[in-house]
Amino acid sequence: MPDHAKQVGILCQRVIDLLGLSMTEGQSILLGESNVAHMVSRHPADFALYGEYIPLILAAPDYVALNAKDGSIEYVKEVQVNSVFVKVAVRVSARGQLFARSVYRLNTNRVLNFIEKGTLKQY
Repeated sequence: MPDHAKQVGILCQRVIDLLGLSMTEGQSILLGESNVAHMVSRHPADFALYGEYIPLILAAPDYVALNAKDGSIEYVKEVQVNSVFVKVAVRVSARGQLFARSVYRLNTNRVLNFIEKGTLKQY
C-alpha cells in the first residue's frame, strides 16, 4: 500500500460484472494524501459535506458506471437528506492500484438522463 494511503473500499464482484471489468474482486480502493488534496482543491464544498461518506458510497452505491473517457469507475449514491446525487470516481493507477480520486455532487437531471440511457447501472 502506498505511503499515507488508507483503504476506503473494496472492488466487489457485482461492480465487476455490471461494468464488464477485467479486474480482480477484492482489490483495495485507496485514498491517499494527494487524492484528498485534489478533492479539496477541485470541489472543496462537496468534499467538506461528503468526504466522510466516501467509504459508504463505495460500499453501497445506488448506481455504478464506467467512464468511457478516462476509464474510471463511478460510484453514485443518492443522499436522502438533501436529495442530491454524489459521485465518487475511482481511477486505476499505472501500477494497477485503485484510488478514490474525486467526490462531488451531480446534476440531478444529468443523473436521471444517464439512468434512462443505461449509462448508470443500478446497483
